[in-house]
Amino acid sequence: MPELKNEKNSVRSGQSNGVREHTKAPEQMKNKEYEKELKLLHIELVKLQEWVVQTGAKVCVIFEGRDGAGKGGTIKAITERVSPRIFRVIALPAPTDREKSQMYIQRYLPHLPAAGEIILFDRSWYNRAGVERVMGFCTDEQVQNFFKAVPLIEHAIIQSGIIFLKYWLEVSEDEQTRRLEARITDERKIWKLSPMDLLSYSRWYDYSRARDDMFAATDTEQAPWHVVRSDDKKRARLNLITHLLDSIPYKTMPRPKIKLPKRKKAEGYRPTDRPIRYVREKF
Repeated sequence: MPELKNEKNSVRSGQSNGVREHTKAPEQMKNKEYEKELKLLHIELVKLQEWVVQTGAKVCVIFEGRDGAGKGGTIKAITERVSPRIFRVIALPAPTDREKSQMYIQRYLPHLPAAGEIILFDRSWYNRAGVERVMGFCTDEQVQNFFKAVPLIEHAIIQSGIIFLKYWLEVSEDEQTRRLEARITDERKIWKLSPMDLLSYSRWYDYSRARDDMFAATDTEQAPWHVVRSDDKKRARLNLITHLLDSIPYKTMPRPKIKLPKRKKAEGYRPTDRPIRYVREKF
């Protein structure tokens, strides 16, 4: 697999000489260790939520990567213990005929956060630089126009006061194959494998070139791409969440002391004599 191009040395990889793709990974993290670390991060995510609500902060996070890179699982790990009214996940379907006639990014803009919201895009306007380009759903001219416009649009998003983060989850060829094959045999995951996924799978290097071009055009100082190696899903989730929390200047907000009040007396209440339709207790 070719190395990610990093001509500007701006893609964050934890190394000064650019992005390394899948050197020998550490041993897979054990569930017990993972759950312990994730619990601590969940506590911090709740603190982040309280800070966002009380300060009116606005946060937007984009998740991109190949099919099977782990975007959905990472988003689930983030949202598991927080309010879906604050942490809102946006995963748009294919555009309608009306949306196709609009300015390309227009259908995404209504979903940007208002005060007190954290928006998580499970794929985003970067579809144009990836699947749409590789699968021939747009012209080269449209792609180049997109590359010119996006840094300006993201600059406007940041200038409006939104904390804006972009993550690319990087999965290796072998691991992607393993995950997609698992979807074929697992009845719980088969819905994740679409005809488009099968077509995309055969075009690994086309996607590599598209990714490299996307980084070159849209990895800016104000809105950099943060690359997360995701062959080990557990480590990837912990690393991404840790980075997300480190990137936002949230603080622990004061909480009132909570004590359950005494329940009122029955005051003549009697359980109803009407039959209640309980669910059959099979377990």
